[in-house]
Amino acid sequence: MSDLIRQLKDIIGDNYVLTDKSDLDNYGQDWSRLYQPDPIVAVRPGSNQEVAEIVKLCQANKVSIVPSGGRTGLSGGAVATNQELVLSLDRLNQIANFNPVDRTVECGAGVITQQLQDFASENGLFYPVDFASAGSSQIGGNIATNAGGIKVLKYGLTRDWVAGLTVVTSEGEILELNHALVKNATGYDLRHLMIGSEGTLGIITQATMRLANPPQEPTVMLLAVSDLPSVSHLLEHFQSNIDLMAFEFFSQQALEKVMAHRELKTPFADSAEFYVLVEFECPGEAEMEKAFAAFESAAENGWLVDGIISQSNQQAEELWQYREGISESIAHYPPYKNDIAVKPSLVGEFLQQVDSFVTTNYPAFENIWFGHIGDGNLHLNILKPENMDVETFKETCAKANPEIFSILKGFNGSISAEHGVGLLKKDYLNYSRSDTEIALMKAVKKVFDPNNILNPGKLL
Repeated sequence: MSDLIRQLKDIIGDNYVLTDKSDLDNYGQDWSRLYQPDPIVAVRPGSNQEVAEIVKLCQANKVSIVPSGGRTGLSGGAVATNQELVLSLDRLNQIANFNPVDRTVECGAGVITQQLQDFASENGLFYPVDFASAGSSQIGGNIATNAGGIKVLKYGLTRDWVAGLTVVTSEGEILELNHALVKNATGYDLRHLMIGSEGTLGIITQATMRLANPPQEPTVMLLAVSDLPSVSHLLEHFQSNIDLMAFEFFSQQALEKVMAHRELKTPFADSAEFYVLVEFECPGEAEMEKAFAAFESAAENGWLVDGIISQSNQQAEELWQYREGISESIAHYPPYKNDIAVKPSLVGEFLQQVDSFVTTNYPAFENIWFGHIGDGNLHLNILKPENMDVETFKETCAKANPEIFSILKGFNGSISAEHGVGLLKKDYLNYSRSDTEIALMKAVKKVFDPNNILNPGKLL
């Protein structure tokens, strides 16, 4: 151990090799808070070459590596539980080589999501991948989990904005993938294989990200809804009448948590069972008239019981708080999260079946529903009772998973829509992937990481 520490310090310097327990607990954990961290050391390299040298050293000493970004993950994908080396990429935080013609910019893996969003805005452009953890999540981690967020309906996932990647392999080789080309028909696209691989095939150190034109006058509707079938009717109705950027859903229980946590006022005089948040571009009167007409038609059909339409960017941001503050407001419980997805057309039916199962079989647990209904992604958060220890809570929730995932399998859904598989979901991969698919995934892992040193025990 002492020899390994000495060699690590030779590579990156004394200040960036961390062995104190407080540092190890910090860097060895993510937001899931369901696993006890136990790393052997944490390191913070400052360049691609330093990452490569650390990987070579670990390979030679048979030390496993857990890549670490902003540690905002919710599936245990960045948790070091078994004496691994935590490789933090937070010092790789430079933005460089902005190309206004190609609309691309190079980002180190440690660039904060909001940092990229702000850079794009300063240059008259837009980075559209957005979510509640944008102020602390990092681009490398977003790519490793193919993060989605609130604007997938219009702009797609992180995958759609990655023009090129720099990746360090398990042997310490540095790969430059795709070189930001728009068209490149030269065989397997290893860039896309790395995206969503959760650090199990290679360590993403840099990415060339695409940027877009900014939306014109984003406008938000917050709608109060009395039942789940109405949510599905509203999705179909607004998609037919408005070019949507986001269509979000949350329950009354979720709203109560956010209002208490952020000290917000209730948006409506009377509470409702569910709420829908709709965002769309509204650059002129014609678009606003269409939005009002769609709103009035939905009310006439009984699909909503109340609503607010933002009249300014500030009010739009205020309405978003009711949705974006949910994860933060329940993080301290901690919640047992199910990040699941079905086709958007099946969301209503699926949600009813799962909600009925959970409330019937686990009446003592508080369940918080929210999600990106527009792309079929739902978040079921079961909150840990105050008088229950974490291990008992995990075991109890795990008993429910086969039943929930069996329902999900009947809808041909995914056990993980955007949070990744990590430690939390790996035992349930067969509910979304066939035996043949899993065998091929394991074979791919063997090719890229034959000694299993890259984030072992995660995903597979």
